[in-house]
Amino acid sequence: MKKHFSRYLLLSTGLVGSLSLFALTSENKIVADPDNAGLKLPAGFGALKVAETGARTRHITVTPQGTIYVKLNRPNKEGKGILMLRETSGGKAEVVNGFSNYGGTGIYSVPGFLYASSNDAVYRYKLSPKGEVTNPTQPEKIITGLINRRQHESKSITQDKAGNIYVNIGAYSNACQVKDRQKGSLGRPNCPILDSAGGIWQFRADKLNQTYANGTRYATGLRNVVGLDWNTQANQLFVMQHGRDQLHDNFPELYDTKQSAELPAECMYALNKGDNAGWPYMYYDNVQRKKMMAPEYGGDGKKEATGNYIDPAAAYPAHTAPNALLFYTGTMFPEKYRNGAFIAFHGSWNRAPEPQKGYYIAFQPFKDGKPSGEWEVFADNFAGAPDKAAAGRPDHKPCGLAQGPDGSLYVTDDKQGTIYRIVYAKK
Repeated sequence: MKKHFSRYLLLSTGLVGSLSLFALTSENKIVADPDNAGLKLPAGFGALKVAETGARTRHITVTPQGTIYVKLNRPNKEGKGILMLRETSGGKAEVVNGFSNYGGTGIYSVPGFLYASSNDAVYRYKLSPKGEVTNPTQPEKIITGLINRRQHESKSITQDKAGNIYVNIGAYSNACQVKDRQKGSLGRPNCPILDSAGGIWQFRADKLNQTYANGTRYATGLRNVVGLDWNTQANQLFVMQHGRDQLHDNFPELYDTKQSAELPAECMYALNKGDNAGWPYMYYDNVQRKKMMAPEYGGDGKKEATGNYIDPAAAYPAHTAPNALLFYTGTMFPEKYRNGAFIAFHGSWNRAPEPQKGYYIAFQPFKDGKPSGEWEVFADNFAGAPDKAAAGRPDHKPCGLAQGPDGSLYVTDDKQGTIYRIVYAKK
């Protein structure tokens, strides 16, 4: 009331002028934090902490109206698994609502609908013209009965432009051993996990109550994909695989600790229907730049893989856990970023005795729908300090990415629940 009354006085006395115009515009201007929210960024970029949720924020989406929806790994103390935030002043936002009683990772919006996943299902909510959910307590069940064995259980989602939704169904295993993660245990013949997991499944985005029988196993041989996005320039699905662990632990006679820390690469794949990326029978060696036979299936670190397995589109350091992939289509950032890929690396836990790595946002340049040139670290220091990163005790762990309607980049943190916003100010 005071705000409106003050404006009325200015108008009635003819004093509205530039003073009130400045107040109105500055109220909506995005203001980077003085320390750029603690992040290290390229010249010309700034960052701010949009909100502190105190929850394990996973993936994020922003509607064309600027409404922010964040998926939580598990429901918060109020029992809500999705948070809705609305922008306030200076580019920050506040939590104005929460709904859903399930945890999970995936969340994705298209005009008119919000999609969200638990660890065994995908739900759809209707959005109003303002970008607000109209049926928070009664979502439509789009997909049900997806396998959840509490390992690589997150069901990340994205959509194409033809009305299809793509769902990661991670393998509930490290390398499909007879005894999972046990020293010397060999691989299970014709890995049965691949029947219902270890790949990407395609469903219709507008059909209710779908199960495996209604879906298509779009691509197989993918151990676990948390980050995925549809590349509109290439009209193709791209995914980031979490590579296998524990080469030295399981086969110390074949791999030393340094090899185990540096292998295998975390890989980006450009997928077509029917593709096979090779898990668990092979892994990609980024040092030799070769597809190698997995030790569980007769490999020794020297034998190249045989089989009709696709090559990665790009490769990144081992065990850094790429948890989000976003193709940037905005105009706020400089031209070099247009149609390129941002990747959120959640960070490693199993590189010891080598230093742990990750906890940053990388940028992969693209040209004509394909990776072109070397990737670079774009936003760093989520960990808080180099020694915290090396010890695997980061302050924050980047997890989700979203593009705002103005072209700014949103980042979630699933350790403390901070939501960041990265902007470009230099002209």
